[in-house]
Amino acid sequence: MTRKSLLITGCSSGIGYDAAYGLLARGWRVFASCRQEKDCARMRAEGFDSPLIDYQQPDTITSGLAEVLDATGGTLDALFNNGAFGCPGMVEDLPTDALRAIFEANFFGWHELTRQVIPVMRAQGHGRIVQNSSVLGFATLRMRGAYNATKHALEGLTSTMRIEMRDTPIHIVLIEPGPVTSKIRVNSIPHFERWIDWKNAPARPLYEKRLIPRLYHSSGPDTFELPAPSVTKKLIHALESPRPRARYFVTTPTYLLDALRRILPTSALDWIQAKL
Repeated sequence: MTRKSLLITGCSSGIGYDAAYGLLARGWRVFASCRQEKDCARMRAEGFDSPLIDYQQPDTITSGLAEVLDATGGTLDALFNNGAFGCPGMVEDLPTDALRAIFEANFFGWHELTRQVIPVMRAQGHGRIVQNSSVLGFATLRMRGAYNATKHALEGLTSTMRIEMRDTPIHIVLIEPGPVTSKIRVNSIPHFERWIDWKNAPARPLYEKRLIPRLYHSSGPDTFELPAPSVTKKLIHALESPRPRARYFVTTPTYLLDALRRILPTSALDWIQAKL
């Protein structure tokens, strides 16, 4: 039998890397894409098909998907949009160009790839599109404004798409992890250094107390942090269940903040989120 095909973005490390191995072990043909050729070469050496897809470079979205479809004969059973980065900093210190850059990678690129995949899935009569969102898609943390904004936008777009496509054979799913072991913190440092002039910021003491130690001096896993397989487990259900859920929570903070936002007034919820 022909193996089911799955395209995953952001496979160089963390959630995407673990998902690629987890689904390969379950018999899927995994296209483990990365945004840098050196990482694609490493994934190919590990036995994966690995097209180059950089969400910030639209031509690679088209060429990467074309590579996948050429290998499968024009079909694709599932897409897991996953690649993203953070740009920490106070909103008042965040240049608008920084927002444009992160939205290109965390939102616009996802939308472009998804729009190119949908006609393929319509033509074949089935498909799954899974979006790796975040607890920050419905909650907020200070100094995460750029990332919060992209994930809130993603949630709105995905929920709309789920409603619009509910009468089609294409399932639209959100995964919402809290703290999961990955390199996203380390990978955010170049963006922070490029865009945030924290030394001249009104909130410099807060940067020095909270953000700088967190970025540059790891003190180990966060409270309630789970390893990447915790996301892969939910992804497997989203891809293989006959009736996948609309949303999959991962980690205690996601469940807790979802419950708190339902029962607390905004002022109380803001107080709690400001302490995190």
